[in-house]
Amino acid sequence: MVTLANAISARGYVVDMVVATACGPYLKELSPAVRLVDLKAGRVINALLPLARYLREERPEAMLSAMSHANTVALVARKLAGVSTRVVVSERGTISGEYKIAQGLVAKLVFKLLPFIYRRADGICTVSEGASLDLAKFARIPAHRINTIYNPFDLNSIEGKALQPLAHPWFSVGQPPVIIAIGRLNEAKDFPVLIRAFSRLRKSRPARLIILGEGELRAALEEQAAECGLSQDEVQMPGFVDNPYAYLARCALFVLSSRREGLPGSLIEAMACGAPVVSTDCPSGPVEILEKGRWGPLVSVGDEQGLAEAMAAMLDTPRGLLPDVRQRAKDFEQERAVEAYLNILRVQCQ
Repeated sequence: MVTLANAISARGYVVDMVVATACGPYLKELSPAVRLVDLKAGRVINALLPLARYLREERPEAMLSAMSHANTVALVARKLAGVSTRVVVSERGTISGEYKIAQGLVAKLVFKLLPFIYRRADGICTVSEGASLDLAKFARIPAHRINTIYNPFDLNSIEGKALQPLAHPWFSVGQPPVIIAIGRLNEAKDFPVLIRAFSRLRKSRPARLIILGEGELRAALEEQAAECGLSQDEVQMPGFVDNPYAYLARCALFVLSSRREGLPGSLIEAMACGAPVVSTDCPSGPVEILEKGRWGPLVSVGDEQGLAEAMAAMLDTPRGLLPDVRQRAKDFEQERAVEAYLNILRVQCQ
């Protein structure tokens, strides 16, 4: 969303980034030309009345919201504000999968109300064809009403950051190949299957694994690595890093082990950095990004043996014989997404 806001602003549009709470590592990347509006609401559900006041006072021409709970708040806030702002809602993942793990009465209620609430949206979009089909079925919305718009990626910025120095000793000359994974340490990313697959891989060759990201399963993942006999010299979890691209540009392989995704940005970013890739064929996104395995192997979700074999095969293949994944990454350049969002928002530059 920060990438999109910056890119639209750069075209001369007046853009506000409206957030329930102004916190998080990506805020520092927001362009000075984009006004940050902090509703100071804490949780998104508490942003309903503050957002309604914002809409009444500012009367924006259009508003784009992202993720089910925020989309619901956005549509109800417009109704309360009594304004004509065009509202476009965006789903970032497979909604049926999110519903299955939703916790609490309010979260479950939001999903149950989606078929009724989303019909009030002026536009609906998702980040992959698979996510669009899933939303149409789950929310009983005609498929023609849902637009697929791939996430925007600032490939020039990624390329520049990939060239920045990296002091990590594992990337010194003569060290074993490093496998990278990126994502929140939660159940959706299924890092347990990756750790088990890596443990299988280590029985036949030297290699190292770095998982970048933070989350609630850190302790469990560290315990699992230890149970698999993997030391700190084989598996590291440094947490969130400001520049993952320096890692991706130097790794031997990037692996996505997820159970579900919308459009996995880390997979596209890895490809933009030229990293060979392996991914689970999870719903949805990877099969579209990799074009059914053209750019990297797809493995069944939860198949640790298959994942280990795919990683070994990629590590055994000389780089010169692997597909140039940078070419595929170019299809996700931000300008295509910006054009698509401006079309669905129907805004005019002033």
